[in-house]
Amino acid sequence: MPAPSSFRLLAGALLLLAASSCSIFRRHRDAAPAPPPVVVETVRTPDSPTPPKAARDLADAMTTVLRLPPDQTGKIRQILNATVTQVNTARQQYPAQSPQLNAALQRINKQSEGELRALLGPAKYKELQTKRPQIQAEMQQRQ
Repeated sequence: MPAPSSFRLLAGALLLLAASSCSIFRRHRDAAPAPPPVVVETVRTPDSPTPPKAARDLADAMTTVLRLPPDQTGKIRQILNATVTQVNTARQQYPAQSPQLNAALQRINKQSEGELRALLGPAKYKELQTKRPQIQAEMQQRQ
């Protein structure tokens, strides 16, 4: 014979009361609320150093967009890592927005582009030039 509805209601209320007075539930109820998570955003200025992971991320984005083989990806990472090191060294040597810094950055960029052109070959390098916006978008998605 099924239990009357009032008996089920009473049993449910007792179960709820027992659960709410259990130490497991009380501990969480009495504990102070957790502070909201702290979000720290890094703000890069024009004269701040380029992080080393930028070279890795750019090489990965280039690999994805240009469908490069793993051996080329490794060589591109080497080129870009050297470029980042040279750029950061130049930023330490010369004042920000100085003609000397601009000349050094142009020289470094020209050298890096030449190495990429030699590694990729004419067809892939032309594809790189046309797909730069797509590569930049890929990099932004990774951040």
